[in-house]
Amino acid sequence: MDEEKLRQLLEQLKRDEISIDEVLDNLKELPFKDLGFAKVDHHRELRKGYPEVVYGEGKTEEQVVEIVSEMLKKDSNILVTRTSQKTYQAVKEICSQAEYHHLARAIVIRRRKIEVSDTYIAVVTAGTSDIPVAEEAALTAEMMGNRVERIFDVGVAGIHRLLAHLNVIRGAKVVIVVAGMEGALASVVGGLVERPVIAVPTSVGYGASFKGLAALLAMLNSCASGVAVVNIDNGFGAGYLASLINRG
Repeated sequence: MDEEKLRQLLEQLKRDEISIDEVLDNLKELPFKDLGFAKVDHHRELRKGYPEVVYGEGKTEEQVVEIVSEMLKKDSNILVTRTSQKTYQAVKEICSQAEYHHLARAIVIRRRKIEVSDTYIAVVTAGTSDIPVAEEAALTAEMMGNRVERIFDVGVAGIHRLLAHLNVIRGAKVVIVVAGMEGALASVVGGLVERPVIAVPTSVGYGASFKGLAALLAMLNSCASGVAVVNIDNGFGAGYLASLINRG
């Protein structure tokens, strides 16, 4: 239940349109609903401004469906990250509005109109192989009401590709840079823009990249000012943080 719905409920009580018992029925599952295997946080939107996001990996189809079913009762937009086509089909059976984004491996359900920001977030990848993580970041940001500009495959192996899109990148309020291998792109972008840069190391690369650890350490040691780093492959975290900056 968001703040506006809570306000409407109290206004109805004030006008004697509903009883105290009816109000209690609406509020009894606040602040969370205990499903046994999960506790759905209905207060998340009141505290954070956006409903709880469901991390799908490691959950069974039945668990995801039950969590989504509970969240649908509150009529909020829903994002399920790191999930499969098979789980999506199960969710689709209980909600025809569900959409599956293959690259991001995410399910989205839009129940309310999303007001889109005037300013935008730029999502930049070093390579095509980084796009799945970048799409998770972009989709998260879009679900939170942000305009997103995608700029893919502009890594340091061909720096002219990045420079060709510099005007778009510099026009963003915040830039997400997604890169595997040696993770150098975040430092390069950080040295070219006056906006905050959120670096996302990916697990893309040959053996000595250590499944993203090399990129993570390179980004943490960036000599460019204004570069912050999230965890390996954490597109969701980058998209969420970028949204807070863009809409702040």
